[in-house]
Amino acid sequence: MTYRCFEVEVENKVGQIRFCRPDELNTMVVEFWRDLPEIVDRLSDDGGVRALVLSSTGRHFSAGMDLSVFSSGALGGAGEPGRTNANRRALVLRLQQAFSSVERARMPVLAAVQGGCIGGAVDLVCACDMRYASQDAFFVVQETNLGMTADVGTLQRLPKLVPDGVARELVYTGRRMPAAEAQTVGLVNRVFDDHEALLAGVLELAAEIAGKSPLAIWGCKQALVYARDHAVRDGLDQVASWQAAAFQPADLMEAFAARSAGRSPQFEDLPPVPTGL
Repeated sequence: MTYRCFEVEVENKVGQIRFCRPDELNTMVVEFWRDLPEIVDRLSDDGGVRALVLSSTGRHFSAGMDLSVFSSGALGGAGEPGRTNANRRALVLRLQQAFSSVERARMPVLAAVQGGCIGGAVDLVCACDMRYASQDAFFVVQETNLGMTADVGTLQRLPKLVPDGVARELVYTGRRMPAAEAQTVGLVNRVFDDHEALLAGVLELAAEIAGKSPLAIWGCKQALVYARDHAVRDGLDQVASWQAAAFQPADLMEAFAARSAGRSPQFEDLPPVPTGL
């Protein structure tokens, strides 16, 4: 299947979704918002992808929402105010779900950021499990500079990734945060010399994750996301329920056997999510 905004490939249990409109700064046109959650959900539901990398092409990772979306009428238009406003709220919720698909995916999602990560792109990478950057990368909460409130996840997720005061400064000023500073405050895990080294490093890490039990990794992601949004006691209860339902002794025994034999463990893929219901 071909997409206007993405190239998709899977190799050795690692998936890669690559933004492929470099001449347009990989801005997020209408098709971007429609196709991204479809691709992520498909790869997650299939069960054969154990780690997913979001990468890009060209000078910038993404310049955020394309202006055509604002001018298309998708964000609301003339009509009875109550109905127009309610419909605009429904649209914002749909846009939010496009990026939340990354968070609810059964495998970890790693963002590889070069150049500008602007506006909606910050919303997207904040929904990823980990973020990595090249030295030339920078992050901008551009919505503030455009006279609007960011509404697709930055304000909710960014303060869980960096100190609250840092998040507020970025949001209130709309300033650029360079890659080195982003690493210092914890927004990105690691900074690479250039785009080539970035992709190689992130794909290597994704391959390492793909070698683990996909059931264990899924359980870890579920628990980490739940713990972020709940009290410690609630998180402990959640992971106890997960373990009671999903603990797999066969994976544990395979891990021990592989270590004893000096080989890589071989774990069963997750089953595909049932369809047709």
